[in-house]
Amino acid sequence: MKLYYAPDTCSLSPHIVLRELGLPFTLVRVNNQTKRTEDGGDFLAINPKGYVAALQRDDGQVLTEGPAIVQYLADLKPEAGLAPANGTWERSRLQEWLNFISTEIHGGFGPLFNRALPPAARQWWQARLEKRLDYVAGALQPHSYLVDDRFGVADAYLYTVLRWAAFFDMSLARWPALADYMARIGERPSVRAALAAEGLASGT
Repeated sequence: MKLYYAPDTCSLSPHIVLRELGLPFTLVRVNNQTKRTEDGGDFLAINPKGYVAALQRDDGQVLTEGPAIVQYLADLKPEAGLAPANGTWERSRLQEWLNFISTEIHGGFGPLFNRALPPAARQWWQARLEKRLDYVAGALQPHSYLVDDRFGVADAYLYTVLRWAAFFDMSLARWPALADYMARIGERPSVRAALAAEGLASGT
């Protein structure tokens, strides 16, 4: 398999999952501006949407969208327990979290990356995001992880997008449950290995 990625993007999530599962894969870096891969290829030929992550199987088929990719990977090795079995209530809970992270946290950070965003609009979007973080912190307060109180694919995704808070001087210390969560996940060997491979600092 090949994972097309760019550092400090949501592709870190499936990268962590691949390492957590111990599956063989090749990393292919993508330039988000030129849409060229590190070997000179046209990334738009791999994913016409133009953004990472993209997972290419050995048979050439390509899967995009992080929440879909991490579930596919988890199901390749169900004994690892990174996702509950399909068709169960717990799997629906996992999908609930993946959707929330995608739309409300990942999507909540999105406008903040727009440097042309007027200050008033930026303040509004950040306040909205902080309310969503209030919710996540409350949900984590009595738990170590999001689903079944064990590390899973939703945690890899949440960890990935919460790293972006540092880009906007949003200190997660305001939410002790989130700060503890990030520190705990950041110590996992799979996470440390993925960050090192992408040339990223291990701090949040």
